Amino acid sequence: MVEGKPSRDHLGPRTMMHADPETWRALTQWAADASGIFLRAQLEAGASAGQLFDSWAGSLGLADYTRHVAPASSRALDHVRDLGAPLVHFGTGTSELLGAMRDVGVDVVGVDYRLPLDEANRRLGGTTPLQGNIDPALLEAPWPVLEAHVREVLAAGAGAPGHVVNLGHGVPRTPTRMS
Repeated sequence: MVEGKPSRDHLGPRTMMHADPETWRALTQWAADASGIFLRAQLEAGASAGQLFDSWAGSLGLADYTRHVAPASSRALDHVRDLGAPLVHFGTGTSELLGAMRDVGVDVVGVDYRLPLDEANRRLGGTTPLQGNIDPALLEAPWPVLEAHVREVLAAGAGAPGHVVNLGHGVPRTPTRMS
């Protein structure tokens, strides 16, 4: 929304947070409300759980996330807390933010493929159920490679108080299997 195109480093939003905090706050509040309304519609239509997906939070340090993004994440989730559905918060590249993401008030923290689940569990104090983190790049690998990876993910998640087995960030659009 800020840069008008996909971004690898999210320099535009990160700059806006600091250079124009009032506009940043208005934008994140609007986005939080829009996301919360959409999440509520999904849950009211029968979804069993709600997930707030934050695709750019991993470009932030902990202080910036806590000050400039976490309040909006909490605001989005406030739209559905009264429904009683389990809530998941997932972000890409957010290994250093897991505790702050949990602290916005969710039941489960999603972990991308970059961080082993046993380490995520350690960072969260062994008290938070986890979601993830099969590497989507391995979906097209030979079966023995994929199976070994899935078994590693299951073993790494076994120490958490709960583990929702899932991809650790998205399903590839098209098959890439090599012949």
